[in-house]
Amino acid sequence: MLNFSISELIYSDIAKKFNINNFPSEKELNNILELIFYCLQPIRNLIQKPMIITSGYRCKKLNELVNGVKNSSHLRGCAADFIVKEIPIKDVVEMISNSNIPFDELINEYDKWVHISFVKGKNRRKILKIS
Repeated sequence: MLNFSISELIYSDIAKKFNINNFPSEKELNNILELIFYCLQPIRNLIQKPMIITSGYRCKKLNELVNGVKNSSHLRGCAADFIVKEIPIKDVVEMISNSNIPFDELINEYDKWVHISFVKGKNRRKILKIS
């Protein structure tokens, strides 16, 4: 059973507010499915608590509005930002880094959310902290 849906990985309050079509292409949709299957769901199974996706796929216009980096993994559907209520960000990052879950980048962003990216066949397991 999967705990995630495509809709929660493409939904954006900002896209809605500015009437931006944030629907992914077929390739980006495939990347989102791989992110869910290989990365997000295994994390959910590991931590045994709901994850709240705060940002998933972003079209170029949306990425610009949220001041995302120009080469963001979010643009390709390969990344998600999330929080887990009742578990500090640093603890979530530590749990994931100590697991065998594949990821490209795992970032503690400002102790406010976790950024995780997945690129099938090209995962570096790069762990960062942005303060």
